[in-house]
Amino acid sequence: MSTMLEAVRISNLQDRKPFKVTVGGEDILLAKIDDDIFAVSDICTHSEVSLSEGDIEGCAIECWLHGSSFDLRTGARSGPPATADLQTYKVVIEENEKDPMIYVSLSESARS
Repeated sequence: MSTMLEAVRISNLQDRKPFKVTVGGEDILLAKIDDDIFAVSDICTHSEVSLSEGDIEGCAIECWLHGSSFDLRTGARSGPPATADLQTYKVVIEENEKDPMIYVSLSESARS
């Protein structure tokens, strides 16, 4: 069983706007797309810059530096210049709260 770490209140997220948090010493990009919350590594696998400074188009984050694009649901890259996928993280949203807390597991992938 994974340990869920507190990340941020859901009210801090805007739809299709990347949001960077540090959880357990890891930089994580959170993204709210409609009613879903996704968590991936914030560091581009090509150029090692923060993806939270990029733009979300559909369900993908595009790196602002060289245009690498990654699917927020799976972490999969869409092509060059990135050569590796992003790490994804399991997200749990606190229930029955007016402004729920988002929790992230650093040990469990969203793809699990």
